Amino acid sequence: MAVAAIQQPCNADKSTSLATSERLVRQAAADGAQLVILQELHATLYFCQTEDTSVFELAEPVPGPTSDRLSALAAELGVVLVGSIFERRMNGVYHNTAVVFERDGSIAGLYRKMHIPDDPGFYEKFYFTPGDTSFNDGRSGFTPIDTSVGRLGVLVCWDQWYPEAARLMALAGAEVLIYPTAIGWDVTDDPEEQARQLDAWVTVQRGHAVANNLPVIAPNRVGTEADPSGQSDGIRFWGNSFICGPQGEFLARADDHSETILAATINRSRSESIRRIWPYFRDRRIDAYGDILKRVRD
Repeated sequence: MAVAAIQQPCNADKSTSLATSERLVRQAAADGAQLVILQELHATLYFCQTEDTSVFELAEPVPGPTSDRLSALAAELGVVLVGSIFERRMNGVYHNTAVVFERDGSIAGLYRKMHIPDDPGFYEKFYFTPGDTSFNDGRSGFTPIDTSVGRLGVLVCWDQWYPEAARLMALAGAEVLIYPTAIGWDVTDDPEEQARQLDAWVTVQRGHAVANNLPVIAPNRVGTEADPSGQSDGIRFWGNSFICGPQGEFLARADDHSETILAATINRSRSESIRRIWPYFRDRRIDAYGDILKRVRD
């Protein structure tokens, strides 16, 4: 399967950001991609640096204007497309939502970000309600989305630090793990600390690939975005989008500053062959893991 991850800078004007996304998706499709992944919140600047109620005006329903535009693009190009939307589910309930569009433009499914951070410069709890533990039809919130190119284990950004989320997607039959992301550096951090943070981000996701014998696709944004409040020096998004195989091997990796269409070919049959010689799932001691459901083992 030919896949592409889009790494781009974003603009305060939604139409400008979406035009960039659309241009890059078109090029990825022209280059042969069957599955194209856009980064987290690609239609806007990363607005979570501050807490501002006026930002809720950016939120949209699904279906809505942005999802309609992405739907039409997927149908025109005949690709499966993963987009990111600041979703207005109802008055007072907003989600950070990944929407998967089939190649005919229909919505194959959506995933609402489950783990919501609240850190300096990343005040997401102010804006986003966590995804439901289960959908109204009883499916787990960690349910892969079936598409014509395979079963996609779509997660979002902060979810990438949680092995439980990756494992639940794998146990439900995901064939690839996908992490649309918006993460970057505090520009005042020293270079050594910045290097440690980037290395941790890459390593933990490669670890999910290894532990679950699944390829991982992780598109991240680039560019420095100012703090609207002026309380900090803003965030420099570190890019480094990557695609790795089911043993954590890099198939493609971007730099830390360039607009990039990251392309690779994923051989989904490799997961089966690797699981035959590294049978982690066979040897899981599910009878001994009950305490994982506790907040703390005290």
